Amino acid sequence: MARVFDRNMFIMLLAIMIGAIIISYFVADIVNRSKIEELKTEHTLEIETIEEKNINFTSHLIDSLVLLDKSREDRTSGNHHFDLAFSWYGSALSEKNSSTMELYKNRVIGNCTDAMSNYLNSHQNFKTAKSFFNATKTYTTYEKYLELLDLYVNLTASGARLTMLRYNASKYLKYMAENLTLVNGTITYLENVSELMDSFNETMDLYEEESETYDEYQDEIDKYELIPEQR
Repeated sequence: MARVFDRNMFIMLLAIMIGAIIISYFVADIVNRSKIEELKTEHTLEIETIEEKNINFTSHLIDSLVLLDKSREDRTSGNHHFDLAFSWYGSALSEKNSSTMELYKNRVIGNCTDAMSNYLNSHQNFKTAKSFFNATKTYTTYEKYLELLDLYVNLTASGARLTMLRYNASKYLKYMAENLTLVNGTITYLENVSELMDSFNETMDLYEEESETYDEYQDEIDKYELIPEQR
């Protein structure tokens, strides 16, 4: 009986040991699988975050550049109307015929009105583009991108100042034209416009200075022929 008992005990103990090993294996496998899934989830979230940042960066950059292009288009249109107004103003000042002078005067007023509308739209778009370029910087840490975006921020800030200066110049020119009249074949003004002329000339000087600043920023941007690959 002692030998039977010993053999049964041995078999029982062996079975318990094998069972413990199998259970340990399954527990370890479950733990490992759980860790793998956890790591997969972490890396997936990491990849999704990176992809989301890249998408946001690209989206904001495109929106910023579209606004910048629109600002430039409106500014170009404003410059066209302003140049026409200034030219017609010069013609009106040398005109001796009352009807022709009135025609030129109205052309000055009309073009100044159009120029002011263009410059105001351009000014607002430059300001919005600046905000978009600033926001775009939050979606990248790449130094070259940040440098380029800073240049765009400076360019759009300068563009906003430029268009407001030209808006004011157009306004002053319009007021001067509205005061034009012809008396005995001589051009004169209905009111004293000396302050308007001073404001106009001062604004034009400030515009030329700001124009140089704007061109400098544009030249620096043009050095970035290709945007380097984001990392």
